[in-house]
Amino acid sequence: MAEKEEQFYLVRSDVLPESMKKTLQAKELLERNKVASVFDAVQQVDLSRSVFYKYRDAVFPFRAMVKQRMITLFFHLEDRTGTLSELLAIVARSGGNILTIHQTIPLQGRANVTISLNTSGMHTDIQSLLDELRALEYVDKVEILSSEA
Repeated sequence: MAEKEEQFYLVRSDVLPESMKKTLQAKELLERNKVASVFDAVQQVDLSRSVFYKYRDAVFPFRAMVKQRMITLFFHLEDRTGTLSELLAIVARSGGNILTIHQTIPLQGRANVTISLNTSGMHTDIQSLLDELRALEYVDKVEILSSEA
């Protein structure tokens, strides 16, 4: 079966459902460090966390989609020798320029890693990169934490 290609639409904000608008507001609070957590953000805009997680990777302000050059990715990884090295190699092969890396001390065989990267030189689209990273055996989770102009 052929893989379904993502399609994007430009939609006026006045026709967006309230849940998508509130998701955008919560994301902005998080990106601007106005709240400490997703829980705080959704509480402030009166949105459920499940709705936030449903829409957070699907709805973006137009300015972010036009100017996007930097993204921050969050990984939950199995603690094995060479996992971070392999992950970084995949990002480098895609043309992404790694700006920062933060890794927690592994607990119970798992570690959290946050990577910020400049996407302006990438020859692979973000979704393809995420799919490749998610397919790795030792990757439990990959999320986009933020994207900035």
